[in-house]
Amino acid sequence: MSLLSLIAVFLIEQLQPLNYRRVVEEPLAAWADFIESRFNAGEYRQGVIAWCLAVLVPVLLVALVYALLYSVTPLLALLLNIGILYLTMGFRQFSHHYTEIQLALRLGDLPRARHLLAEWRGRSADDLGSQEIARLSIETAIVAAHRHVFGVLLCFVLLPGPCGAVLYRMAAVIQSRWLARNAAEHNDFSAFSRQVFGIIDWLPLRATASAFAIVGDFEDAVYCWRTQAGLWPDRDLGIVLASGAGALGVQLGMPLAEGVEVSDRAELGLGDPADVDFMQSAVGLVWRATVLWMLLLFLLEFASLVG
Repeated sequence: MSLLSLIAVFLIEQLQPLNYRRVVEEPLAAWADFIESRFNAGEYRQGVIAWCLAVLVPVLLVALVYALLYSVTPLLALLLNIGILYLTMGFRQFSHHYTEIQLALRLGDLPRARHLLAEWRGRSADDLGSQEIARLSIETAIVAAHRHVFGVLLCFVLLPGPCGAVLYRMAAVIQSRWLARNAAEHNDFSAFSRQVFGIIDWLPLRATASAFAIVGDFEDAVYCWRTQAGLWPDRDLGIVLASGAGALGVQLGMPLAEGVEVSDRAELGLGDPADVDFMQSAVGLVWRATVLWMLLLFLLEFASLVG
């Protein structure tokens, strides 16, 4: 059932792309803000209660609905799986921006590439050159592929029904929203959401990095993972970025001048500087990793069927 659900979602997404920001991101952000407004007094225990209400209650409700539908007929449960996956994962959440930036760079339209990257990342890109734009685009796409495809996929496979997909997506949105809103206040409300998402994402991060290594340059990917991931500001995402950079044979990271500030970014990867050709190589890496995941899932379901 998991494999059928994933194949159906990939096909539906190609035919009818989802407006993720309007349909998923904005409602979840509003839900996160609502819960925070009722519970946030700056204390850790309030963050625990709020997270359980914001994330675990919806997951349990989805689990209950799935069990009821499955008791009626597995077909209804399959349809619920497809619907939840369509909302929680997919390439189109990031591929549109990436493709448009890649096209602009190939046409030599640097102002448009800067505008598209700034719109995608939510930060100014006015002073960036073509190599810096390509580098940031590859980095953002690798992180997005993990957060919108591989992370959701693994949690979906590990937990019954669509519970894993809902858990991963809601936990990611909640921790990102609360962390951003409480960063300036220096309180402990968002600490639990960050900690628990780190636990949820521990295995998916390493599974994504492993997939990149297997379908890319394995030796360089493992080397970069071991030696460079810990130098990245966000060590968890550094695992995926370092492995992806090594698998592609491209240089990512490195200090970056954004306006009057210079971002302190470690160097990731080995090989040549990023350019528009490496952007296309990154697309191939993500698709090969996706095929690998689908093949593994097929083998698991086949073994279960034979057993």
